[in-house]
Parts: sequence; structure tokens; C-alpha cells
Amino acid sequence: MRLTRRDAFGAALAGTGTALIPACAEAAAAPNAPDWKRGFDNQRVCDLGDGRFLNPLLAGDHPDPAILKDGADYYMTFSSFDSYPGLTIWHSRDLVNWQPRKAALTKNIGSVWAVSLEKHGGRYFLYIPVKAQPNSIFVIWANHIDGPWSDPIDLKLPNHIDPCHIVGEDGSQWLFLSGGDRIRLSEDGLSTVGQVEHVYDPWRYPDSWDVEGFSPEGPKIHRHDGWFYMITAVGGTAGPPTGHMVIAARSRSIHGPWENCPANPLVRTTSLDEKWWSRGHASLVEAPDGSWWSIYHGFENGYWTLGRQALLDPIEWTRDGWFRMKGGDLSKPIAKPKGGAAVPHGQPLSDDFSKPLQLGQKWNFFKPSPDESKRARVAGGTLLLKASGKAPADSSPLLLIAGDTGYQFECDIEIAPGGVAGLVLFYDEKLYCGLGFDEKRFVTHQYGIERGRPANPHGRRLRMRVTNNRHIVAYHTSGDEGRTWQRFDRGMEVSGYHHNVRGGFLMLRPGLYSAGQGEARFRDFRFRAL
Repeated sequence: MRLTRRDAFGAALAGTGTALIPACAEAAAAPNAPDWKRGFDNQRVCDLGDGRFLNPLLAGDHPDPAILKDGADYYMTFSSFDSYPGLTIWHSRDLVNWQPRKAALTKNIGSVWAVSLEKHGGRYFLYIPVKAQPNSIFVIWANHIDGPWSDPIDLKLPNHIDPCHIVGEDGSQWLFLSGGDRIRLSEDGLSTVGQVEHVYDPWRYPDSWDVEGFSPEGPKIHRHDGWFYMITAVGGTAGPPTGHMVIAARSRSIHGPWENCPANPLVRTTSLDEKWWSRGHASLVEAPDGSWWSIYHGFENGYWTLGRQALLDPIEWTRDGWFRMKGGDLSKPIAKPKGGAAVPHGQPLSDDFSKPLQLGQKWNFFKPSPDESKRARVAGGTLLLKASGKAPADSSPLLLIAGDTGYQFECDIEIAPGGVAGLVLFYDEKLYCGLGFDEKRFVTHQYGIERGRPANPHGRRLRMRVTNNRHIVAYHTSGDEGRTWQRFDRGMEVSGYHHNVRGGFLMLRPGLYSAGQGEARFRDFRFRAL
């Protein structure tokens, strides 16, 4: 019986005489495999369909969550760093199921860190800290959550990060900043008034705890029952898994004084055996049924490569006017909040290129030039990507966020004379791996280094597959559109491709690149979680 490409994908690989375990069986055989529900492309879905959910809320790189409740709708976005278009807005009506909408930031202004998403006076605002030359905080605004968003306005706040917009009891508007600082905003929210002032000294952990550093950051302020509650992260974003944590303080007035919670820290990883490490950067939000929840991020035990993933934790208000988290270590299913309508969760990562490229919703360029989007166009079921640079490092590859611990992706690739293209697992321009080819040879990418490999028998067109099975990477190629496959004689292990090795707060992303000369043609991109 002849295997079609669709039948073969994620199942037995023919052509080598050795059958591989089908993806579904392989996943089932994994030790201690969580019982996640599966969605688009077999990706894990948090909603278990039985009134419970299992973290992560949003799998893969979704750090520094900024959430906005807008009537019956919830909107959320995350730090997008050097991926553009950036600041994709996600939408939910039940706090558990989320769909991507559009990216709010299209102009490259630098590496985007933790933002503040707010609505005030009928307008939506995003306050955006960037790491650039120099560092600063920008603001963009829109009359509708889907835009159009304004051009970025530089608030000229060097050396400050993680803004949080809040309106005081007297109607004054403020940006609270990392380190316990704040600055007043103008009435329209588009400029600052006066100077930065220090108003809060965060609670400090015992010196015996293993942390990355004090680093008070990510303030989020919420008003509830006559109190302003400030939730802050301390202990460092990564480093030791026990470092990052959530603390709280409160005040009757936006002008202070601030009283630290006697139960601090409210969230902290205390054991290397826990499912989620380095939990912090929390926000509070009210669910449709009136219950309260916290959304923050954490690293999955053993999978720093997936970046910081979004987590949902129920909270309880206590008699003394404070609150506590109720979800424990978040390793077990939790009852969902009631009310609200579920939207289809996530999105397919497979792409037949029959529609315009979903830039900012699915695909992102890494460190793009101002006209980078002009490199990519879709026509006749083909992505045409103009060559740039000589290798993935300088070609601004086109990348996805994949949130599963194992997955395969494959694509037909055709290069122009003088071109080189391929598939990559990309952290940043210094740390990536993958397989490429020109019309005469293969080229391997490992540790961000290119090496010429044996002769390429397929010429300028082939089909390529990458398997990342829990950090073990294999490559296969096919010259007959995926009917038979040949395993490439170079395997890799990528568990060290992460922040604690390289810095940057990023994740290892699957994607594709086009370098050298001409245009590369990509067809029938297929993704499947294992």
C-alpha cells in the first residue's frame, strides 16, 4: 500500500528500512505524560472538556502576561522581544480558551519587554518598554482592540522597564515602574508629567534562598474593595528555579503608603520536583462568574527551551483583605471558572499558504529590517521568501511559537540559483540549529555555526522534515514529495538552547529561512505535536 504524504506525516518514515513509532503512540508511551486534551495539529489544549483545565494556559513562549477585562471580553498580550510584528492580542470570553487576533506593533523599535495593556476613556493603550539604543518606554493607542494602532510615541524614560498604567482614586494617571518607582501621565496618557519618584520598597526574601537577584519588577496594580493591590515579581526572572516569585502590597491610596502582605511570597517554586519553575510576574483578573484568578508565567520543568509559559491560578480573598493562591504547584487539573463562552483555543501551525501570510498572528520575523514584510508574499499555494543574508543568523528567519515538548514540521522547499534555504530551530542569531541546502550540498546549522555536508542529490527542490522529540533532533529529506524519506546523518540535542545558557529570555522556535540569492519557495508546511 502506498503511503500518501498526509498519511506518512507523524507516522512511520519509509525509505530507510526502519519504521519509527507513530507519533501518537510515542507520545502515549512517554513517562508521566499529562492527560492534556489535543487541538489544532495535535497541540496540547488546557481545557480538558470536563469542566477542568490543566496548565499551561497558553503553551510555549508567552511571558509577562498583560491582561485586560473589557466587559465580557478578555484581551491579553505578552513580551514579544525581537519578534515582529509583535504584541499579538489574544482574546477570550472564559479566561481558559484563547484565540490570537492581530499584532499591535508593526514598527521595529527594539526588543519588547513586559507591557501594560489598558483601556481608559474609551481608548486602548499599550505601554511598551524596549531594550534598544537607548532603552526607553513607548506608548501606542487605538480606538478598537484590533487597531489600527498609532505609531509608537517615545515617553523618553531611559533605564526603566515593566510599566503599569493605573488611575488613582483622584483621577490621576500613573505609570508604575520596576524597582518601586512611578511617574505621572498627562490627561491623554501620551506623555509624562514631572519626574520619576520612588514610592515603594518591596518585601525582601531571606538571604538563604537561592535566587538570581532581588530584581523587583513587573508591578501590576488592581483596585478592589477600596484597596489598591500591587503585585510584584522579585528574585530574578530565570536562574535558579526557586528564584522568581510573586509578592503583594496594598494601599488605600494610589499615593501610598504601601503595606507589604504578611503572607509574602504568595507564589514560589520551592522544589526541583515541581512541574513549574520560576513562577512570577502575576496579574489579577475577575472571571465571568465573579471569581478571581491570577495569570503569571513559569518555565516547564526540564523545558527551559519552551520559554516562559502562561499559567492560570485561582485566588481566594481572605478575611483580612488580602488574597492567596489556591492552585498549589499547578501540576493537577483545576476547576474552570464558570460562565462565558469558549472560543476555539489556539491556532493551527500548519500552513498551506492558500491565504495571505498571517504575520503577527502566527508567523514572526526575527529582528526584521523596516521593510522585512516585503520579502514575503503568498501566491498559488506558495510562500515566496526573498533571500537575505548568508545564513539564519543574518537572514531574519520566519518563526512560529510551538508549545509542545515534542513535534515535527516539514515543508517542500525550492531554491533559486545561488540560493540557500532550510528549516531551523532558532533561539537567536547566536544559538540555533537546523538543516539547509543549496543546489550542490547540504549545510548543517549547530550552535549557530554552519558546516558544509555531503552532496545534495535532490538539486534545487526537496521536502525536508525536522523532528524535535523532547530535545532530540533528527532530520529527514525526500526527493519524491514525501513518499519516501532518507534520514540525514546528523542528529542533535538541544536541551541547552535556552536563556540560562544564552540570555535573552527567548524560546527555541521552529521556522524557515531563505538566504543567498533569489527567492525560495515554500509549499505545504505541516506541523504536528507528538
